[in-house]
Amino acid sequence: MNKNIRRIDNYKEYFTKEYLMGPNSLRLLDEMLAKYPLKEGSRVMDLGCGAGITSLFLAKEAAVNVFATDLWISATQNARTFEKWGIADSVIPIHADANDLPYATEYFDAIVSIDAYHYFANKKGYMQEKILPYLKKGGSLIIAVPGLKEAPKGEDYEMMMEWFEDDKEAYNEFQTREWWVNLIGKGDDFEVVMDFDLDCFDEAWDDWFKSGHEYGIKDKGYFDKGMGKYLSFIGLVIRRL
Repeated sequence: MNKNIRRIDNYKEYFTKEYLMGPNSLRLLDEMLAKYPLKEGSRVMDLGCGAGITSLFLAKEAAVNVFATDLWISATQNARTFEKWGIADSVIPIHADANDLPYATEYFDAIVSIDAYHYFANKKGYMQEKILPYLKKGGSLIIAVPGLKEAPKGEDYEMMMEWFEDDKEAYNEFQTREWWVNLIGKGDDFEVVMDFDLDCFDEAWDDWFKSGHEYGIKDKGYFDKGMGKYLSFIGLVIRRL
């Protein structure tokens, strides 16, 4: 076996507009699992799984049992995809809203959310009320979200707003790492065990630019104008005590 081949290289067929919904979620997940591995055989919720490629990676590379949970993609569509990929025995598709999850409390060993958590969880107390109860004691919440290194000002701020013209409210979902850590806060029943900027930022965005997706092409135009210098991808790991 060629040790120079990274496990992520086995998934290049999914680096396309048919599967990517933004910067390459497989690269983000690969790095998160490298820094915080999951125990084989764990029960894991993939929260905001999209078209299912993160669930595929979890099943294949982490050897865990996955509940692929998404609001935008139907359970039927993902079920057909998982059958095609040969992972139907280890990945269960669920159509659900993150604000009303249909699971038993303390059911999961881990909850993973890659490039999705910022859409629904940027409110004080959300994690404690809506997510933490589904983790077993000792279980972990593993998150990768897009964020800011610093807020743009002046002409750069105007350009950022132009970039977000279709959904200016979405810009409010982009926050700094310090902001996220402060939002999560401290509690007697959980602790933030990791917070960092992901190293794969450039590669994840470059895959998106090359995917052929019309939004990826648009995003590249703004990166070429210098907007990328303000952005980061933030990794967070929270453990229930």
